[in-house]
Formats: sequence, C-alpha cells, structure tokens
Amino acid sequence: MKKILLILVIAGTMALTACQQKPKEKQVVATRWTTEKAQQWGTENGWLRGSNFNPSTAINQLENWQSESFDTATVNRELGWAEGIGMNVMRVYLHHLAWQIDKEGFKKRMDTYLTIASKHGIKTVFVFFDDCWNPTYQAGKQPDPKPGVHNSGWVRDPGELLYTDTTLVKTLETYVKDILTTFKDDKRIAIWDLYNEPGNSGYGNKSLPLLQKVFAWGREVNPSQPLSSAVWNLSLSDLNKFQVENSDIITYHNYESPEKHQAAIDTLKKYNRPLVCSEYMARRNNSLFQNIMPLLKSNNIGAINWGLVDGKSNTKYAWDQPIADGSEPKLWFHEIFHKDGTPYKQEEVDTIKSLTGKK
Repeated sequence: MKKILLILVIAGTMALTACQQKPKEKQVVATRWTTEKAQQWGTENGWLRGSNFNPSTAINQLENWQSESFDTATVNRELGWAEGIGMNVMRVYLHHLAWQIDKEGFKKRMDTYLTIASKHGIKTVFVFFDDCWNPTYQAGKQPDPKPGVHNSGWVRDPGELLYTDTTLVKTLETYVKDILTTFKDDKRIAIWDLYNEPGNSGYGNKSLPLLQKVFAWGREVNPSQPLSSAVWNLSLSDLNKFQVENSDIITYHNYESPEKHQAAIDTLKKYNRPLVCSEYMARRNNSLFQNIMPLLKSNNIGAINWGLVDGKSNTKYAWDQPIADGSEPKLWFHEIFHKDGTPYKQEEVDTIKSLTGKK
C-alpha cells in the first residue's frame, strides 16, 4: 500500500512539474491589414470629404475636450454647417492630458461628440499624438489667442514632456489602449490617425520610437477601424518608410498646387491601398477647393481640408505671416465659414456642394 501511495505521489509530482514547464502560448498580435481588407474598407466608406475640426470656441485640443469647456452647442451648430455642404467626415485631435485628468469623463465626451457627428451623417478620424506647435501644456484654463497668430495656442502631444518624464511612455500606452479598446468596434469612427506629422518641430527621427510604439499598441488592440499616420515631408525618409509600410490605408498631407499634388498621388498610388488626404487647402499656396477637391474626387481619394469655422485657433492667418494687430487678412489661409455660418467665399461652398451632390 505504501509503495502504491509513493508511486502516486511521484506521478503527481511529475505531472505538476510537466504542467509548470509547459510553454506559454504566444499571444497573437495582429499585423497590417491585407490589401484586400484595405480595399474593402475603401469600398464600404466611399468618398470621404470633410475638414479638420476644432470648434471655433476652442483654442486647442485641451479646451475642446476638458469638461469645463466641452462645447456641445457649438459642435452641433458647426457640424450642421458641414452637413449642409455635403461633408461626411471630420478629423479631430485628442490629447492624453484630458484623458489623464478625467478618464471616464473624457471617454463619455468622445461618445457624446460621436453621437452629435453621427446625427449629422459625419464619421470621425481621431488623432492621438501630434508634433506641431507649442511644446508644453497644462490642464485647466487655456491661453487666449495671440492676435493675428496662426494656432498660437495649439499644443503638441506628448511634446517635450516625453523627454523629461521617464514614466510618460507607460501612461501613453495605457491611454492609447484604453481609447482604442473602448471604441474598437464603433462604426462612427472611420480611421485612427495614430500620430500627426511625426518629426515636425525639428524632432526628425527622435519621433520614430514613439511612432513605432503607438503602432505596436494599436496592433495589440486590433480595432476594426484602420490604423494610419500621414506622410507629410519627403525629407523624413525613415519616418515616411515606416508610416507607409505600417498604415492599413495611406494618409498624407499636401498643401501644394495641383501639379505637385498630382505627383504625390502618383507616388502613393503605387502602394495599392485606399488614399486619404487628411490635410490640404492653403489659399496662398494655390491649394484650393476649386482645383484640389475635384482632383481628389476624380482619383477617389478622401479629401479633408484644414479648418471649418474661423475661431480661436486663428488658422485664417498664414503659418508664417502673423498680423500683429489681429486685423482681417486680405486672403484667408484656411477655414470655410465665419463664426455666424456665412461662407468666406460663396463660390467655394458652391464648388464643394457640386462635388458632394448637395443641393
């Protein structure tokens, strides 16, 4: 009997050891969409056309998303104007700090925004990180606009904090995964734009590690919507290569004349994936609704111009031509509507409506 018990104990110990030594199953991480899946997305979404949207009452992403300044009345009114000219998508910037100080409230406000936009027949492209404009930021009341200065209060994300706070990357990972997981199957979202203009503000390849990380985080969550990051500067070859090789659909920025814009299209078409131009239209540069939007439509490329309504962001002023007294620029750089909803140029609105089929 003792011998039998000893055998059973030894057998049990061996089984336990074998169980403990059994290799763990590797977690399957999603990869870039196939060309077929990307093309299917393009067919299902049709021709996307719209604007980069920040309500006129917000100077930056934080003022847009913080609870005390989240302005649903303005969002609803201005998206109504967009609907009225046949737009069906808006590109909207997020900011990790607004999430960090109020995680659940932030997600509820995102859902509220999506509900308003959807009511107007508008899908959303959400943008996570951004290397443009001011390098630092803080929660709470945001600065007033500087008269005549383009995007005087816009802030980067994560900006310089990435290089001074060693714990920030973990916070950013939690943020991105939380948002993607919460909205991963939300059909009101057209695209996740993971990083706006990486390498801008002189960062160059310093932005590559975060760009690589945010795509890896996105693949871990594997949302139903495509992941992308727009190429924007030919000189940033390492960043460009990573962006086009890892984006499910190809997005890009171009503020050039039709000839140069067409050259960019010809290059990007080689990747055989749906294309979305997520920034265009700078009147001074001969990038106009009348000459670029028809070009994009004829090539079946999504057309998202910079700016919908003149407001606190001051993007009717040119990037590098401030007007110190804040007087009206002779030629608006961006934007379609005045604050009261009247068009800056009626002929532009007529062009947009003719292309979108809006009567």
